[in-house]
Amino acid sequence: MDIIISNSSGSPIYEQIVSQIKGKIISGEMAEGDALPSIRLLAKELRISVITTKRAYEELEREGFIVTQPGRGSFVAGKNLELIKEEHLRQLEELLAQSCRLAADCGLSLEELEEMLRLVYEGD
Repeated sequence: MDIIISNSSGSPIYEQIVSQIKGKIISGEMAEGDALPSIRLLAKELRISVITTKRAYEELEREGFIVTQPGRGSFVAGKNLELIKEEHLRQLEELLAQSCRLAADCGLSLEELEEMLRLVYEGD
């Protein structure tokens, strides 16, 4: 599984794993029923602690992105469209908050920011 861990990132390693696996599920790169690598195998591939990988899988399961079947492994859960929509909305809110901070730093008014958003959204 292609997961890239950055030691210079401000995010804990388990959050980087969660984020990247969520991204693969939301984008459709991983489909319902697809098997994830075992906790031990992923830890070995990433050269990290099994505890860190286990924590990432537990978080993904708690959020409904994967299911774990004892003795069989972990698999991508059936897509809950509401869950996916909620995750996209959360990501959008984060990006918009960052954009608002940048706009304020540049002295952009709300009207100018709205116009910029409208232009970007409409593709002009």
